[in-house]
Amino acid sequence: MTRILLLNCGPHSDASHGYRLAKETLAASGISDAHITERDLVQTPLPAIARDYALAITSNVAHDASELQWSEQLIAELEQHDVLFIVTPMHNFTIPAALKLWLDHVIRIHRSFAATPQGKVGLMKDRPTLVLVSSGGFFAGERAKQADFLTPYLRYALASIGINDTHFYPLQGLVFGPEAVAQAVSEVRQPLSEKLSQALATA
Repeated sequence: MTRILLLNCGPHSDASHGYRLAKETLAASGISDAHITERDLVQTPLPAIARDYALAITSNVAHDASELQWSEQLIAELEQHDVLFIVTPMHNFTIPAALKLWLDHVIRIHRSFAATPQGKVGLMKDRPTLVLVSSGGFFAGERAKQADFLTPYLRYALASIGINDTHFYPLQGLVFGPEAVAQAVSEVRQPLSEKLSQALATA
């Protein structure tokens, strides 16, 4: 059975529109909760990258060294799942700090990527990755009023470890009232459901 890793990266936790839509979409797909691992990066924050981690990286210590414990745990968790589902707000044009910290733990030389003369080469298996991006304003399409650094950055960061099958779904205009929220969710619900079905069929 396909296993899904659901990362919730926003301050509203299970009250966020993105999280609710993600859970609704997963439930409609027929996959059971037993095959979904949820990690709320705000409610249960990760430890900051500290000096002991930095020294361990440059010293080429063993993968199971205590200084790399959180990094190893998060990478192994990702490896054990077939689909990655990220629910994130856009904060100041890009990803929030909680998601950046997850990436900092997961993107690790000699473990999730190799350094080559041509640049980083991912060492992880590719997997379908769905990204729900919530925003109070508009950052995609004809109504866009701000730059979007989140999409290209996250696509590039995940590709650096081997994850290239990444798909983004914007939930925009969420500060403009219930009708705007309903419209944003309606615009995303079907394409998100279709892509999840494809992901489950191919994962």
